[in-house]
Amino acid sequence: MTFSICVRERYTDDAGDGQVRFGVAVTTRLPGVGALCPFASERGAVATQSHTNVDLGRKGLEYLADGLAVEDALDALLAADEGRERRQLHGVDADGTFAFSGDECGERFGHRVGQNYTVAGNLLVGPAVLEDVAAAYESTAHGEAPLAERLIDALAAGQDAGGDKREDLPVQSAAVLVERTEEPGRLGPFHDDLRVDATETPIADLRETFEAAVRGHEDALARYDVDE
Repeated sequence: MTFSICVRERYTDDAGDGQVRFGVAVTTRLPGVGALCPFASERGAVATQSHTNVDLGRKGLEYLADGLAVEDALDALLAADEGRERRQLHGVDADGTFAFSGDECGERFGHRVGQNYTVAGNLLVGPAVLEDVAAAYESTAHGEAPLAERLIDALAAGQDAGGDKREDLPVQSAAVLVERTEEPGRLGPFHDDLRVDATETPIADLRETFEAAVRGHEDALARYDVDE
């Protein structure tokens, strides 16, 4: 039903301090994926999909906040999940990566683990979807564009490769979420948490929403005294 990507990027903030940002982006041929699959905090990013168990994402972030490594956190959650063979679960934290695809995830499913990222999908037209998502992210991993924008580009590459094979389901959705270690709890960029819940063109609409969010933020800064 879904393909997604989780990433970790290190960067230097305006004060010269080292920081980490975590991002997750997802799309599917069903409505409302942003409420179910993508999870992120200043400790990591997680995506839960296939026969989705939202608790795996929520508790995964809780375990990361408690200091567990992402491999230990997500593996422990799967070990306690009776439906684990129908799950896909993957993610990153400050140091590690984790990806799991159960044997009962349906047709044409799989995952990829790269340097600082994970990709997973199921019910895909073929393996090129995951390969193209990974390649698109790798090609921009050190780019200057915002991470949210680059994650949308990665989803677009997977969509261009065929994406979800269920062409009889026209209503789709997509979401992107970015969190960072820089001043946890501080309001981040307004383009870092965006969803398109029901549309026939999810990636194009998510990109348009991102561009509108950037433009709206710039307009607000220009016209009013807005605290960032």
